Amino acid sequence: MRAHSVALPLAQQVIDWQSRLGRHDLPWQNTRDPYRVWLSEIMLQQTQVSAVLGYYQRFLHTFPTVQDLARADSDAVMAHWAGLGYYSRARNLHACAKLVVSEHGGEFPRQAERLGQLPGIGRSTAAAIAAFCFGEPAPILDGNVKRVFARVYAIEGWPGEGRVEKQMWQLAQTNMDALVEHTPSEALPDALASYTQGLMDLGATLCTRRKPMCEACPLAAVCQARAQSRVHDLPSPKPAKAVPTRHVVLWLPMQGHAVWLTRRPAQGIWGGLWSPLEQALDSADWPLPAARLESLAQASGFTVQRVLQPVAHAFSHYKLWMLPVVVDARTGEVNEPPELSTTSDQARWFSAAQLDDVGLAAPIKLVLHDLMNTP
Repeated sequence: MRAHSVALPLAQQVIDWQSRLGRHDLPWQNTRDPYRVWLSEIMLQQTQVSAVLGYYQRFLHTFPTVQDLARADSDAVMAHWAGLGYYSRARNLHACAKLVVSEHGGEFPRQAERLGQLPGIGRSTAAAIAAFCFGEPAPILDGNVKRVFARVYAIEGWPGEGRVEKQMWQLAQTNMDALVEHTPSEALPDALASYTQGLMDLGATLCTRRKPMCEACPLAAVCQARAQSRVHDLPSPKPAKAVPTRHVVLWLPMQGHAVWLTRRPAQGIWGGLWSPLEQALDSADWPLPAARLESLAQASGFTVQRVLQPVAHAFSHYKLWMLPVVVDARTGEVNEPPELSTTSDQARWFSAAQLDDVGLAAPIKLVLHDLMNTP
């Protein structure tokens, strides 16, 4: 089936379905405020709606406008993001807000092309903001839409592959062109919003990765994967590759009821967040023998006080095992190591109460919570 034979029915059926059965009560819907739409789109990248809801409301309560976000301290921004993951999104969010205020007078650009030039805003996110807020007919292609297109058009190959993604963008543009051609200009802004939201809703609620509800789908009649009994085969999965495992010791120097933390580099895992001192281990050392742990601690000027339970955390490209170790930084004639003696915006002591006001990765937050609440 050729793309143009599906384009018009697809767009109109998505709009009709969205108006009757789509989602209408999410907190970022029913608004043309680009700040709110932008914030939701960034939070929803690779994150479920259920996980975003609470974060979105709390974020808006603290930073109700783009100007408030631009003026905010980076620690405050990261603290409100901590737990959502993919922390480069938060850094880009803050950078984008500053740029909108400094370079655009506090107003988001109205065109998808210009929106896409701002930090952290990709092509699909820019298109969604432009469609929802400014009525620009720019096609989207997020993960949910890729899944819908892969099935409706029976597209072979992993959607993350360049060749496949290019094909999907062409289909997205074809469907958008058909919608614009057959919609009166005065009705186009509402049609664009309904179509864009409808595609997202279909992928999120009906055309799901597992257990798709084809019987309720408005595109069932034109879905080639359904006609070929290949719904569960498409989209093609990402080619599998071995996921490596890394091991680290988390040194937790304690001074009374305060713990020493350092700010991680802006780039990389948990970039910009606060974290314990970390020492990489060879996988052959895991699980770490007590004598080896004592030796590593002494080399850093520490005395082991208590070893906490190992903590595992899975990233998209590797698994991390962390061994939290409570240490005393004063060992006999060895003075406090120099890196623990001077506080700065990159390293300092934190009390339990202060930990709520800074950015911490979710697994680190759990480690510190257990540490601070254990006699």
